[in-house]
Amino acid sequence: MAQFYGEIKGQARTSATRRGSKASGLEGHLRGWNIGVRVILEYKEGIGDIIHIYRTSGSNGGDEDVLIATLQDYN
Repeated sequence: MAQFYGEIKGQARTSATRRGSKASGLEGHLRGWNIGVRVILEYKEGIGDIIHIYRTSGSNGGDEDVLIATLQDYN
């Protein structure tokens, strides 16, 4: 089983999925024209799963990504 699993849905009737390992992590970027969000999942030994959430400037480009939240596994 994969450490991380991602799913995305759009116009197609089926969803697209991806798996990520402890070594590779998993990253996704959803965007409109002027705003977007990038989510990065990673594994850190001794901590567990960590999720970083960034605000992006979307497809239009521009400013650098801004970290808006970090979530951590508290098991």
